[in-house]
Amino acid sequence: MTPDQICFLLILAGALYLFVSERLRVDVTAMLTLLALVLTGVLDTGSALSGFASEPAIIVASVFVISGALAATGITERIGQWIGQAAGRSEARAIAVVMPAVAALASFTHHVMVTAMMLPILLRHARERQIPASRLLMPMSLAASLGTTLTLVSAPAFLLANDLLQRNGDAGLDFFSITPIGIALVILGMVYMQLVRWLLPRHVGSIGDDDYLRLDRYRTELKITSDSRWNTKSFSDLQAAYGKRLRLVGWLRDGAARDDLKDSNALLSGDVLLVEAPADELLSLHDDEGLDLEAIARYGASVPPKKGIEPELVQAVVAPGSEFIGRTIRELGFSQQFSAAIVGLWRRHGAIPDRVADAHLREGDLLVLWGRPDQFAELASHHGFLMLVPFAGEAKRRLHAPMALLILGLTVLIAATEWLPAALAFLFGAVAMVVTRCVGVEQAYRGIDVRIFVMIAGVIPLGIAMEQTGTAQLLAGHLLHWVEHWPALGILLVMFAAAALLTQILSDSATTVLLTPVALSLAQSLSLPPLPFVVVTALGAVVAFLTPIGHHGNLLILQPGQYRFGDFLRVGLPLTVLIALVSGWMVQWLWLEGPLWPFAMG
Repeated sequence: MTPDQICFLLILAGALYLFVSERLRVDVTAMLTLLALVLTGVLDTGSALSGFASEPAIIVASVFVISGALAATGITERIGQWIGQAAGRSEARAIAVVMPAVAALASFTHHVMVTAMMLPILLRHARERQIPASRLLMPMSLAASLGTTLTLVSAPAFLLANDLLQRNGDAGLDFFSITPIGIALVILGMVYMQLVRWLLPRHVGSIGDDDYLRLDRYRTELKITSDSRWNTKSFSDLQAAYGKRLRLVGWLRDGAARDDLKDSNALLSGDVLLVEAPADELLSLHDDEGLDLEAIARYGASVPPKKGIEPELVQAVVAPGSEFIGRTIRELGFSQQFSAAIVGLWRRHGAIPDRVADAHLREGDLLVLWGRPDQFAELASHHGFLMLVPFAGEAKRRLHAPMALLILGLTVLIAATEWLPAALAFLFGAVAMVVTRCVGVEQAYRGIDVRIFVMIAGVIPLGIAMEQTGTAQLLAGHLLHWVEHWPALGILLVMFAAAALLTQILSDSATTVLLTPVALSLAQSLSLPPLPFVVVTALGAVVAFLTPIGHHGNLLILQPGQYRFGDFLRVGLPLTVLIALVSGWMVQWLWLEGPLWPFAMG
């Protein structure tokens, strides 16, 4: 063993310890590892920093921006709602609908984002249909993981594997190279979950109070402005733009309630709509130039403008024993007393009058206030309120949804046809989303998970160093001693198993970077093409569904589904064995001229 190999193995051991123990964040560990490789002379500076300009890092950052744009325009939320509606009342139908739909979503966006989006939808669906939430959340998380095998860009592990293949001088993977394997795995997962549903635990699931300030039933009033683009359009058109959760409660025209006006009637300038809306929609309506929140239109003059300070929305909870309890909002004279307007009201229990101003306040009522931040000091210290926090909503750019879908389609088309390299195609998509205002610049930057970006850039040098120091060849030689006379399928399964076990303590990206050089060297020693060995290694790192810590999506559903560690092992171990067999068989069939059927002869 050479000094460089010894030095590399010591650095690798330290990195593994930090990755597994999580004493430092993964991105910090990756940067320390990169510095150690340079300072010890194992790698030169150019090789060590090449990860930051690599295709995987660029594509991952771009995918985060595109995913953020799909969320910002309400596309992912609406798709999630459609999935929930189509899931029906039976458990079997819900699994049959949710799994393929979630897998398809995860093939072009980040699977953790898809899991996070579907989590509250499925929890609500399970509660309304009286289905144990744990019977739906695990199939959904599995589908999100399997969906990452449908395209090259849906999992960082495949991007890293492709990058290492190309650095080795091989042709690499196309955008849809792994799609046949992904389709087979998604079908396998769907059939498996239907057959072994009895293995899934029966836990009702829990929804914490962390969404207390991000709710679905804010009562507010909208005024159609004089030059509104909604003039002469129907409320149904407005609802189509902002979602079905925007509900019409009442309609005022010329100051009088009109019971004869329905969703299909035309809106006219000056009409006031009494509606209920979730937090995101309320903010979106507030940002619509064709609509005014009625309270702002009426009392906005009480909030004098101040240069450099824009009014904003905040929330305040009526405190126990508050002097406001029992009084109507109309009686409070809120705009004169606090220079703020009450634009919305949420109440946990009990009815709310059609007009917000007629509501008698109760303890725990949540008021949505509009005013200048510098004028909220008195309000925040008032004993009548329990807390004063920013409004927990994010405006959706729903009118930009068609443009976002067009950009996504063009991005995938350009990458799939190789008109541009995948990295440039997705960079084009990300920039186009920002330029067309499908997502704001600041929101786009916030959408990028910097930890993942930095970790990918930092672990790529590990793979380069493993190969340059000859460590990969050394480990492959020892492995070759044991498997030299094995059939190709057996060797592929060994690589899958190694990655599946290692990914339970490391990320799929780190696992792929560490084992891909070994796979390359092993293939070279066997005089076989390297691509199938690299692909099966990446598959093992991505789709081993063994423990809740093996995938970030599993961690998201762990507490809401009230799962235990053993639940994942009981369901995931047989499934992972099946996935390994199907992956090995498909890889052998696609790239090693193996038989169409696993046990066919000749």
